[in-house]
Amino acid sequence: MTLNLHNTYTRQKEAFRPIDPGNVRMYVCGPTVYDDIHIGNARPLVIFDVLARVLRDAYGDGNVTYARNITDVDDKIIERAAENGEEIEALTVRTTENFHAAAAALGCLPPDVEPRATDHIPQMIALIEHLIGKQHAYAEQGHVLFDVPSMPEYGKLSGRNRDEMIAGARVEVAPYKRDPADFVLWKPSADDQPGWDSPWGRGRPGWHLECSAMSEEHLGASFDIHGGGVDLVFPHHENEIAQSLCAHPDDSFARTWVHNGYLMSEGEKMSKSLGNFYTVTDLLVEFPGEALRLALLKTHYRQPLDFTRDGVREARQELNRFYRALALHETGVSDGEAHAVPNDVSDAVYDDLNTPLALSGLHAAADAAFAAETPEDVAAATGALKAAGELLGLLQQDPEVWFQGDGDAAIDALIAERIAARDAKDFARADEIRDQLAADGIVLEDGPGGTTWRREG
Repeated sequence: MTLNLHNTYTRQKEAFRPIDPGNVRMYVCGPTVYDDIHIGNARPLVIFDVLARVLRDAYGDGNVTYARNITDVDDKIIERAAENGEEIEALTVRTTENFHAAAAALGCLPPDVEPRATDHIPQMIALIEHLIGKQHAYAEQGHVLFDVPSMPEYGKLSGRNRDEMIAGARVEVAPYKRDPADFVLWKPSADDQPGWDSPWGRGRPGWHLECSAMSEEHLGASFDIHGGGVDLVFPHHENEIAQSLCAHPDDSFARTWVHNGYLMSEGEKMSKSLGNFYTVTDLLVEFPGEALRLALLKTHYRQPLDFTRDGVREARQELNRFYRALALHETGVSDGEAHAVPNDVSDAVYDDLNTPLALSGLHAAADAAFAAETPEDVAAATGALKAAGELLGLLQQDPEVWFQGDGDAAIDALIAERIAARDAKDFARADEIRDQLAADGIVLEDGPGGTTWRREG
């Protein structure tokens, strides 16, 4: 089966042809670790986890290298550490740990390689020296800048004209620049800022340079896929292309560029002032990570997504249905064969990661499980459902674990209080507790062995 992906660089959907099918390589821009990630950051995290799963499905687990970086030196980090009154290293360690916890809760597998910017300063300095030697960069007043006019093809990824590029470059027009569009590769550091010795004085790298150096170090000067959010197309990815192709004109850098669309929140641009700014950490207090993941996959990755709490609630109900279907399978009953991903699900994800269509295939598999009349047919249907879910990073929990979560002391305490109320014939209080739990999506089941509970909403 051929994987087709929309290539931002060529503006069309193309059959994906890796440089080497035995060594498929993908680089995705990771977080700048100055704060907990928000739900907008989570979208590319989930999307490219699915793409990595699809690549492994197509080419084999051992033949794919997924690299996702950590940016741990950046002006935002310096500013946030100063605001918090904490050491920069303490900030980056804490936020990196929180990022890893959020990624795991969202069902994202760890990348094969996770380079950190501060571990690659020598490679960055070498890349800058290479660009200066090829007359694509120049040093001025302790800074090193990329000479944009030296690359006639600059702007091809974003399709922007020169005026748009200058307006959107997000860098001030400083007296040390030869051209307003030129961007920083290296900048001087004050004594109280992170810095490294270099031929241009003590300083630190520019953000764009970091990814060019790290991708080259771990994937080579030519690799298959570069991914990220559409907000990174310009200037970040445009500048990566400029740096890498000018340093290595005989190589291709990334052949296919994949970008996910913008995320809105409750119908508006996400903003703390509007009360619709959601960090993943905060959302995980209210919702299971798998429900967040499903909510992000219900819209095609290239389309804008309006993230809402109601949407997550709907996703959780869909997961309840899937897990109820999986729970129909009887232990020890098998149809005698390994389960392949259903064709309708494979066809959908291989067609530019059409996850909404793939999810309809999961519902069809659940329908088959509910309609099955023999244990063997149930086993076949639930096996297909679980295999389909695995390709999307869903439905890998035991149904009982899903419905009860990891257990909840508060719920257990309320159940104990309800039992005591019934024993005391305070049925009004017992009913009140049941209704309170039901409002929170907790269903109680009274039986000969006592009271059990499960989540349904």
